[in-house]
Amino acid sequence: MLKEYLLFLDENLFMGVSYVDQARIQKFLEKTKKKNTTDKKSVTESEPETTEQGKLAKNEEKLRKKVTQLMKKQKVHQVREIVKGRDTSKPWGQEAHVKVGCRLIQLLMENAYIQPPVDQIGDGPPDIRPAFVHALKNVIKDGNKGSRRYGVIECDPLVRKGLEKTAKHMVIPYMPMLVPPQNWTGYDQGAYLFLPSYVMRTHGAKQQRETVKRTPRKQLEPVFEALDTLGNTKWRINRRILGVVDRLWANGGRLADLVDREDVPLPEEPDTEDETEIRKWKWKVKAVKKENNERHSQRCDVELKLAVARKMKDEVGFYYPHNLDFRGRAYPMHPYLNHLGSDLCRGVLEFAEGRPLGKSGLRWLKIHLANLYAGGVDKLSYEGRVEFTESHLDDIFDSADRPLEGKRWWLSAEDPFQCLAACINLSEALRSSIPEAT
Repeated sequence: MLKEYLLFLDENLFMGVSYVDQARIQKFLEKTKKKNTTDKKSVTESEPETTEQGKLAKNEEKLRKKVTQLMKKQKVHQVREIVKGRDTSKPWGQEAHVKVGCRLIQLLMENAYIQPPVDQIGDGPPDIRPAFVHALKNVIKDGNKGSRRYGVIECDPLVRKGLEKTAKHMVIPYMPMLVPPQNWTGYDQGAYLFLPSYVMRTHGAKQQRETVKRTPRKQLEPVFEALDTLGNTKWRINRRILGVVDRLWANGGRLADLVDREDVPLPEEPDTEDETEIRKWKWKVKAVKKENNERHSQRCDVELKLAVARKMKDEVGFYYPHNLDFRGRAYPMHPYLNHLGSDLCRGVLEFAEGRPLGKSGLRWLKIHLANLYAGGVDKLSYEGRVEFTESHLDDIFDSADRPLEGKRWWLSAEDPFQCLAACINLSEALRSSIPEAT
């Protein structure tokens, strides 16, 4: 089966389907095709309508057509369920996964080429070059005790630049849910309605997986209840904060801990033969390239977070299904924009179902704002933090009303976006005739 699938990869790839499922689909299509051909030959002498074999052949043909039509319509989940129920092959081992993965990478490198934009070509012939190349790199071990050589696949700078712009268009499977997630009832029963969901992230560790499966249901019930409680918490996007983030990002970032959207220019090569100067220049180039690589990674991360926020901003509310890591700590299954993320994530998110501040809530909101401003303020007594907030009410109102046009006091906070969100909440409460009811 593996050999046949490796050959199949050269001709067909279904978008959005894992290669294991693709192998199952291909095997099903080949099997039903052969079976239908032989069945038609065998029933030509008898009446297919009255024979059991003829009926079976017709059913197989209908099912094959159904799978083909569903694939054309990108109904991946339905195809997966049909094929999975008729697949009798053994699960793929790690070796098979590695072989198929290597072949996929090989196909990508053989077929992916890139050409600079027309305005960058000049008068010469078009510079068509591979988008990905294999290279060897020496990685220095800890303590400079030696180095090890690794094979890496590097992408062309044009590909990297394009990824930053297209990251927001990536298909993210485990998005926040618009309906409450299913309650956990077992190792792989709960959370998402259709996507595979597991109560613990075992990362392929069979021993951990089997241990969780063997654990009595009664012993796991408190864990399930805790995860269900977290998953049923309703969130929404804070549109005002998202609007500020979008404006800052469109203007190049750099503020409020947002990464600079531009790369650091490479230093020019010195016009000298002095080895010391050349060595210094090489180290500078290496440092700049490292900085640019980090910026690229951070830019992609911001784009993914903003892509999710923009997609969810018009929703009344949404939910984050949770599961556990191997230590038993609970995390949202959606990895990018969640309440355990960076200041950007926490500032953009807010509870969809609010509660009135109450008598003590206003005081705690002031303390909360001082904690977010930090810079030593968070080490003061509670009363000291309240006094700090009250002494900066003008700055707080200015931040809430004119976050980018005003004095930008909120930008000096350690958690700027959360601080801005708190400024908006506090200003709304103080301007209300009954702050306790807001």
